[in-house]
Parts: sequence; C-alpha cells; structure tokens
Amino acid sequence: MEKILEVGMHLILDGYCQDSSIIGNLGEVHRFLDEFPEEMGMTKVLPPYVFQYQSSSPLDSGISGIVIIAESHISIHTFPVRNYLSVDIFSCKPFDVEEAIQKLNSCFNLVEYNYQLFDRGIEYPPDLNSSLPLVIEERLKNLEKMGHT
Repeated sequence: MEKILEVGMHLILDGYCQDSSIIGNLGEVHRFLDEFPEEMGMTKVLPPYVFQYQSSSPLDSGISGIVIIAESHISIHTFPVRNYLSVDIFSCKPFDVEEAIQKLNSCFNLVEYNYQLFDRGIEYPPDLNSSLPLVIEERLKNLEKMGHT
C-alpha cells in the first residue's frame, strides 16, 4: 500500500543506568512523567499513573507508569535490579527525537541506550470514510486466511 499519511512518531528506547536509585524511586519516575510532556511541547491530559510491581523474582520487579497526552501517551517500565528501563513516546504531533533522548539521558543518567523510531499509521488515510473500506478489505483477507469465508 502506498504511504498516505503518518499518524505519529513512536520512539522506543531501552537504556541502562549506572545508578538504579532513580529508576527505583516511585517519586522520580512520577516526576519524569509529570514534567516531560510539557518540556517537549506536549499536552498532558491526565496526571501520570505510576505503580510499583513486586514480582516473585526481584529481577522482574520494578516501576511502571504512563501519562496520557493529547497527542497519545508516554510510558516507562523500570527494572532497578537490572539497571534497565524501557520508554515509549508515541505522539501524533512531531517532536525532536534527539531532544527527547537527551532529556531521558539527563533524567536517568543513562550509560548505554538504543532506540528505534517508527512512523505509525502510515497505511491508513486520515478520515473515516476513506479508511473504512481499507479496514474492511484487510479484515476480510484475514478471515479468508483463517479459513472463514
């Protein structure tokens, strides 16, 4: 299918920090989600929702949080014992990826990170009347592949 319109940018970053005290601190993760949208010119719709998860294995325990923005969402998952964090920034409004990475690096003192940037929604037109036939066609093809006619 030809590229019609991008719905948004989706930055996915995996990082490691030297000091896990920041990513293991509920207040620090909340502060990041509370302040980051405004710093990036995004519009916070709701306050951040942040919680601590205790797994039976300390390796799998950590903090997760999300903030809903008018442009979409920002989420984070931290695993302090591993010194690891994962951040998703999905926005229908373009944003400066390098600035976002610099702010993440600064906030969490990352020693190593990698990221991927995706253009989301490139296969669908922006209005319902144009996209509905494409969605129906795609779903009919999927049903056919599954043996349903």
